[in-house]
Amino acid sequence: MGALLKYRFVFLLLAAFGLAGADVFAQTGHFIRGVVKDSSTGQPLVGVSVSVEGTRYGAVTDGNGLFRVTLPSAGTYSIVFSHIGYEKELRRVTTDNARLVYVGMKADVRALSPMVVTGTRTPKLLKDAPVVTRLIGEDDIRTLDLPDVQDVLQAELPGIEFSYSMNQQVGLNMSGFGGKSVLFLVDGERLAGETLDNVDYSRLNMDNVSRIEIVKGAASSLYGSNAVGGVVNIISRENDDKWSCQANLRYGTHNDRRFGGSLGFRAGAFNNMANLQYAACDAIQLANAGDYSQIYANHSLNVKERMTYTMKKMKLTGRAGYFFRAREAESYATERYRDYTGGLKANWSPDSANDLELAYSFDQYDKSDYTMKEGLDIRDYSNVQHSLRTIFNHTFRGKHILTAGGDYLYDYLMSYQFAQDGAHLQHTADGFLQFDWNPTRRFNMVSALRYDNYSEADVRHLSPKLALMYKWGDFSLRASYADGFRAPTLKEMYMQFDMASIFTIYGNPGLKAETSRNFSMAGEFTRGSYNVTVTAFYNHVANRITTAWNRALEGMQYVNMSPLWISGTDANFSARWKNGLGTKLSYVFTNEQIPKGEPEFSATRPHTATAQLTYVKKWRRYGFNVALSGRLLSAVTCDEYLSLTNFEETKKVTYPGYSIWKLTFGQHFRKAFHLTISVDNLFNYVPDYYYSNSPFTTGTTCSVAFSVDFGKIGK
Repeated sequence: MGALLKYRFVFLLLAAFGLAGADVFAQTGHFIRGVVKDSSTGQPLVGVSVSVEGTRYGAVTDGNGLFRVTLPSAGTYSIVFSHIGYEKELRRVTTDNARLVYVGMKADVRALSPMVVTGTRTPKLLKDAPVVTRLIGEDDIRTLDLPDVQDVLQAELPGIEFSYSMNQQVGLNMSGFGGKSVLFLVDGERLAGETLDNVDYSRLNMDNVSRIEIVKGAASSLYGSNAVGGVVNIISRENDDKWSCQANLRYGTHNDRRFGGSLGFRAGAFNNMANLQYAACDAIQLANAGDYSQIYANHSLNVKERMTYTMKKMKLTGRAGYFFRAREAESYATERYRDYTGGLKANWSPDSANDLELAYSFDQYDKSDYTMKEGLDIRDYSNVQHSLRTIFNHTFRGKHILTAGGDYLYDYLMSYQFAQDGAHLQHTADGFLQFDWNPTRRFNMVSALRYDNYSEADVRHLSPKLALMYKWGDFSLRASYADGFRAPTLKEMYMQFDMASIFTIYGNPGLKAETSRNFSMAGEFTRGSYNVTVTAFYNHVANRITTAWNRALEGMQYVNMSPLWISGTDANFSARWKNGLGTKLSYVFTNEQIPKGEPEFSATRPHTATAQLTYVKKWRRYGFNVALSGRLLSAVTCDEYLSLTNFEETKKVTYPGYSIWKLTFGQHFRKAFHLTISVDNLFNYVPDYYYSNSPFTTGTTCSVAFSVDFGKIGK
């Protein structure tokens, strides 16, 4: 027994000397230590993998972004820094026990958590944004073969439905908010022109899109009028190579054809990207009876040019674009739509703490009728907008950001809907402040305030916003309050339009601005390949602008409604595994409550969902992807007026629910050639009766798309 105790004592003594020796080595050996931060925000990055190439040595950054790697000998090593949502960094570092290495990592916009700006005006990773933001990336658009913005939004977001209004003009409903209450932006800039309260969605070319950022709920504190129900910001793709040349072709059922391409180059400080896209489709004869018997034939051309010049502390961006669309709605005339756009922007960053942006934007949207017999092209609508913007960002202590800015908008409208084809003009000015406070890595708060002044509408409005986010472990909790408003448009104030001699629609200069108060709370869980987000939202909408029958005028007139309420739940689940499988499931419940006796009726579907199942496999020279995607919409029963001449009585109409599924198979060869085959409406759904908000499908359709990236041939 004594011998056993003696051996145990010797063993413990040797172990103690071994531990002491290891501690001495750690204190006197060779090591590299440093700190890793986000290069844009200056925030320390936690959990960054730090590995030494060709060895088994490495470390992980702590809660302050610090790391320390102990090495067996002095020398220069290649250190790799990797983190989810960021581009990998490779550094050659020499051992120096006294030196603290600083590493700044850039966010990877192609990763699962790219930078977003729509929700807060300050760049943040998606997982760190206090405002719930949905992001659709370039890969999502390509994998699901989504050529139009309508296809993209309906495939990715439940609660969004595009439908036809009068004369087959496209209208939007996003969880109870129409097109006039959802602000569409292209690279942060507004779009001129509208038809039946919606912008021309065919202007939004998906061929050169990098990503789409969507914020549901009021956002007027940052973007002013029209951001009552949400913001959709479409971000254009920029050229990353010395030169790039891409061409694409797509052909489908009903002679649906598209072709175009892009050309880019980078020479020193200059970077240029040009894009052209042509699309056309023959008239579609519908299979059953309905509100329409055929869909009009149309064709469009979209040309864009963007050039940047980057200096050490300044970046200059110039852009120009032209859009043309023709619609064969009449046998004797063709409707034509044109848009001319341009802009200049300067970004100056004198140091890491300050950034100033100055921008000018021009947009002119025209409509005309081309009479085939006379050969005349008569313009009867023109919306011209000139806008100036300035934004200044100052960063305190490397993590708190103060944003201040202002806008001026010159808005001119000449329209056939005005008396004697007249014209009206409105000036708009605003100023806004935002403070992005990050006291700890777990807590973030964004507060904002904006003041808008509309000259012709005589509207002055103050829009506040407060968004909070708290993170612990794999969980995040977000809560926000935001104010939204929409000033009466020139059309709504001064319209005097004869509706085919049946009645006249009159404007109302005394309209009040629409307002909404949006409350939302969201919980998010992220672990490994899985993400679950559940959001509850509530909107109190006052003074919604709509039309009502005016007995004294014997016509329709724009009026303000009594308050209404829109509430619901938005749930999303996504997963992406290492074997290439991925899935997304999203569901939205919307409850729109409009008081009885109001001139507007709810046609919002209460239940909507989207589903995706994808498989992606890549090798060095070949890869493929398979995607099954679908959207499911419940039935909705609503009140409608009996006819265009009877606005006293209503009837109940039920729009049936339906689901549409799509199967897509894509291949790429040597990363330069892409071939995609799609089968849409996989289960051959055809409405028994074509309502305005029914899918105008005649059955299963097919398409094939091919693209080639000449810059990647041979790589």
